[in-house]
Amino acid sequence: MKRLIVGLLALSLAFGAASAQTLIYGQSDLPKTLDSADAQDGNSLRVAFQITETLVTFKPGTVDPIPGLAVSWEASDNAKVWTFKLRQGVKFHDGTPFNAEAVKFNIDRWNDPNNKYRGNKQFVPFTWVFGGFKGDGSIIDHVEAVDEYTVKFYLTDSVGFFPNMLGASYFGIDSPKAVMANPDKYGTPEVGAVGTGPFVFDKWVIGDKVILKRNDNYWGEKARVDTLVFRGIPEPASRLAELKAGAIDIANNLSPEDKVTIDADPNLQAVVQKGLNIGYLAFHQKNKPLDDIRVRKAIAAAVDWDAIVDAFYAGLGERATEFVPPAMWGRDGNIPAYTYNPELAKKLLAEAGYPNGFETEIWYMPVSRPYFPAPQPIAETIATYLADVGIKATLKTEDWGTYLSDYDQGKFPMYMLGWSPDYPDPDNYLFTFFGPTSIKTNLGCESEACQQIGEMLVQARTAPDMATRKELYAKVQRMVHELTLSIPVAHNNPLHAVRKGVEGWIPSPLGSSENLNLVTVNK
Repeated sequence: MKRLIVGLLALSLAFGAASAQTLIYGQSDLPKTLDSADAQDGNSLRVAFQITETLVTFKPGTVDPIPGLAVSWEASDNAKVWTFKLRQGVKFHDGTPFNAEAVKFNIDRWNDPNNKYRGNKQFVPFTWVFGGFKGDGSIIDHVEAVDEYTVKFYLTDSVGFFPNMLGASYFGIDSPKAVMANPDKYGTPEVGAVGTGPFVFDKWVIGDKVILKRNDNYWGEKARVDTLVFRGIPEPASRLAELKAGAIDIANNLSPEDKVTIDADPNLQAVVQKGLNIGYLAFHQKNKPLDDIRVRKAIAAAVDWDAIVDAFYAGLGERATEFVPPAMWGRDGNIPAYTYNPELAKKLLAEAGYPNGFETEIWYMPVSRPYFPAPQPIAETIATYLADVGIKATLKTEDWGTYLSDYDQGKFPMYMLGWSPDYPDPDNYLFTFFGPTSIKTNLGCESEACQQIGEMLVQARTAPDMATRKELYAKVQRMVHELTLSIPVAHNNPLHAVRKGVEGWIPSPLGSSENLNLVTVNK
C-alpha cells in the first residue's frame, strides 16, 4: 500500500509539472521601471500593467472604458467633482487592503512635488495627462477619501472625460506599504512593484528577463499560465528568429515585411493590430537654425515621406498628415501632406541664409516601436534626402531610457518619436505633444503662436460640448502644420506573431495595456 501511495504521489507531481504553463513574451526591450507613473515607454508599462491596476480600464482589444479597481463613477453637474466607488475585498500582493486611502496615497504621491514618498521620481507622464503637478497646471486639485470605498476627485476645471484619463496605464495603483518602504528604489530590479493585478513580481534579471508569477488570490479572472516571462530582444529579426525557434511564445512589433515569412510557417500565426499610433519627426527650436520656420519647412519638403512609408511599412502603414489618426475623432480632415519638393527646400534654405545647407543631428530610437518598426533605416533614409539639399545630419542614438529622458531637454535638434494612446481621446495626442508644458520642453517653442496652441488645448479639455472641442482640435492641427512644429510621418498597423498553441492574446489599440492573464499556452 505504501508503495502504491508513493507511486500515485509521484504521478501526481509529474502531472502537475507537465500542466504548469509558462508564457514568454518577446518585446523590444526590458522595462526601465515598474513604477508605472514614472514609466515613459510601452515596454515598461506592459510589464507593470500585469502587476498593478488602474481605477478605470478598457475592454480587451477595444477603447471602451469598463470598471477596473473602481466599479462605478459619476460627475457633479459641472464635471468638476468626480466620485468613484471602489471594488471591495481586494488586497495588494503584500496582503494589505486596497481602499480609498490607498488611492489617495497614490494620487498625492504623483500630484504633489513635495510629497515625501515621491523619492527620486519625476512622474513626467502625470504632466502629460493632467497638465502639470499640484499648484502648477494639474487639473487635479485634491483627492478625498470619503469612506473606505469611496473617493472624490476635486478638479480645477470641468473635464468630461476624466475617467478615461485615469484609465491610462501610467496610473496603476501601488501598495502604499511597499512604496513607503523604499520610495527611491520602488520599481527597480531590486524591489520590483506590488499591486493588485493578476501577476506578482518575482524576479528581474538585469539585461535578461523579468519573471512574474500568477496571483492565486486575484479578485478577477485568474491567469491561465503559472509564470509570465518578459524578454528584451531589440531587433525585430531576432525576435522573429526566437519565435521560430520556440524560445518565445509572443513576438511583438515585428518588421512589416516579415508577414510573408510568418504566413508561410505552420507553427506561427500573424497578428495584425489596428493601430491608433503616430510616428513623427520633431524639432527642438533651441537648436538653431531649427527656430527658423523656413528651415523647418525646407526639411519637410526635402524628404519623400510617401516613399519612406512605402519602403518601410510593407503596406501595413499609411502616410500621416495630422497627429490624430484617422480612426479617432478630432481631426481637421483637410490638412495637406508635406509635398516632396527638393528645389523648394533649397530655395527656403537660401532665403533663411543657408544656401549651402548646415550641419545638424537626427536622433533615432534604439528600439523598434509600433509607429517606427525600423527606426535606424528610416533615419538613414531621411538623412540621405536631407544631404541632397545640403543638410548634413549626423545620426545618433542612445539607451532607450536615457533617450526618453533627454529628448525634451533640448539635447536633440531633430528626433524621431511616436505615440500609442493611453486613453481614447484627441486630447491624449495633442495635449501630450503641444500642451502648454510640452510645447516648451519637447519642442522649445515659446512664441506667441505656440502659447496660443497651448491655451487652446487647455480650453478644449474644459469645453462643454463635443463640437467646440472638435473645432479647437482642428484649429490646433492646422496651426501645427502651418508652423511645421513637427512632421507627422506614419500611422501603422503593427505586426505581431504568436507560436501555434498560444490562444487568447489580444493586442491593445492603446499600446501596452494587454490582458495577459487571458492567454493560454498549449505546447
